[in-house]
Amino acid sequence: MKVFLLRLFGATIGKKVNIKPGVNIKYPWKLRIGDYTWIGEKVWIDNLADVQIGNNVCISQGAMLLCGNHNYKKSSFDLISQQITLEDGAWIGAKSVVCPGVTCYSHSVLAVSSIANKDLEAYYIYQGNPAVKIRARVFEV
Repeated sequence: MKVFLLRLFGATIGKKVNIKPGVNIKYPWKLRIGDYTWIGEKVWIDNLADVQIGNNVCISQGAMLLCGNHNYKKSSFDLISQQITLEDGAWIGAKSVVCPGVTCYSHSVLAVSSIANKDLEAYYIYQGNPAVKIRARVFEV
């Protein structure tokens, strides 16, 4: 039902996307989700700018994608918004934050309760605040 409503309001959503209860999406028309993606309970997508989510992406419970911030250097405190991209196979851990302008490249992982304020390289695991590369993501055969 949620996928139907998001599409009705302009979101582009692929096949077999699972959106759990309590997910908040600010502007559906600025959201693109690929196939076989899973979005966990209480995820907040604050998409003041475009958010592009690839295929087979996992956004775990309570994670936040934040496209906006304010320019603290100006007395007018202007809003700054930048796109977020999660490429195919990316995994955003529970209670983690992806900041404005960040790209999580193919199969990168942001560990639980970490904050990505810079791009995450493909096939690497990042952890901490700010998130730092801790090791390669290697798949067992």
